[in-house]
Amino acid sequence: MTDVSAALIREVLLDQHPDLAELPLREVEGGWGNQMWRLGDDLAVRVQRMNATAERQLLERRWLPLLGPRLPLPIPQPVREGVPSQRLPKIWTVMTWVHGAPLDRSTITRTSAAAAALGGFLRALHAPAPVDAPRDTNGRSAHPKDCSRGFEYFISALDTEESGLDLARVREAWDDAITSPTWAGPPVWVHGDLHPANVVVADGSVAGVVDFEDMHVGDPAVDVASAWVVLQDGAEERFFSTYGNADAAMARRARGHAILKSMFLMLMGQNGIHGIAGGKPAWGPLGRASLDRALAWSP
Repeated sequence: MTDVSAALIREVLLDQHPDLAELPLREVEGGWGNQMWRLGDDLAVRVQRMNATAERQLLERRWLPLLGPRLPLPIPQPVREGVPSQRLPKIWTVMTWVHGAPLDRSTITRTSAAAAALGGFLRALHAPAPVDAPRDTNGRSAHPKDCSRGFEYFISALDTEESGLDLARVREAWDDAITSPTWAGPPVWVHGDLHPANVVVADGSVAGVVDFEDMHVGDPAVDVASAWVVLQDGAEERFFSTYGNADAAMARRARGHAILKSMFLMLMGQNGIHGIAGGKPAWGPLGRASLDRALAWSP
């Protein structure tokens, strides 16, 4: 496996995009599928890391320039393409940098503004997509009833004594989600992986969204789950009023996805998942808080 260092990034920039090679460069914490390097003030280098193929980064290159101009919050935009070479046999892309800090290392202090910003962003994103848009290949926007194996895995893997989970209450909410009506609308664009590490905060509010490698066409409920997973207590009403497109059935499915995402965050804060080590201590409390919000909501 190639050891991707700042020196190597600068070397391939000098070879393929020499006008960018002298900009300040530093590694950005986080990221599994791709490794990120901040390049100057306004750019970043996104390098394939854990992803087995280049497919996801190629999708970002193709579709983000079409999505970005119609969205009310900034998202990364590809500006230069890097090709694999003998020194770095991986795909890499120079992207625009979304200014702010990810929510797992920041805090929302303007609750109402954040709810309106996120609701407006998703309302704009969740538009019908072209017939050749990427499909959901890993079940991220599947109906909760098709995610029961994952739910049971999370329940069994979490240290329920440590987390203080009320399992009966969790199962009651989950049972409501899996009996909710299926999505009957047209397939629309979805982000597919909205959680605190992929939402950028600045000036106390949501200021951008990153990491679109799981974007696809599917049920928007998977993103609507962010009403609980991303936002703070009491923000749901402002979020749903701004989003404007969520009926009771969608909200019930979204709560199911929020339960799954919350338990994922809690597990990553405890001891990792599916062979991926933990080491995300901030995620545990964020996951527990979002689970409590989801359980408190009444369908």
